[in-house]
Amino acid sequence: MKPSSATLTPTPALLAAALGPTSGLWLQLISALSEDFPGLQPAWKPAKIPFGRYCFLRLKERTLLYLIPRDGDFEISVVLGERSVALALAGDLPAELKTIIAGARRYAEGRSIRFPVTTGDQLVPVRRLVACKIAPP
Repeated sequence: MKPSSATLTPTPALLAAALGPTSGLWLQLISALSEDFPGLQPAWKPAKIPFGRYCFLRLKERTLLYLIPRDGDFEISVVLGERSVALALAGDLPAELKTIIAGARRYAEGRSIRFPVTTGDQLVPVRRLVACKIAPP
């Protein structure tokens, strides 16, 4: 029997211990994205990473963002279609994030990018990136 998302959801204490000083950033990011995109649902899946699972944020049936706990911080992973890539590159994102996006390999489902979150300065660009992903055509 497959474990449910509820059994995969870590306790707040376990997650905080793994994230260390970025625990508050994790919570701020999920809260901000939930305000930006009402109906956003976090869910957990098992993974072969040290923490043993990762979180993904879904809006209806669409996965918007992956949050990957690491030792002392976390990574963001997002897949952007070409229209979203164009919006992101033309938008108000930091140059280093634009470099990551421009250099990402193209796949049929889009460009997958991944980067660590270690400071609060990175939360607004992540919100803008998600907004590019779900911007209407």
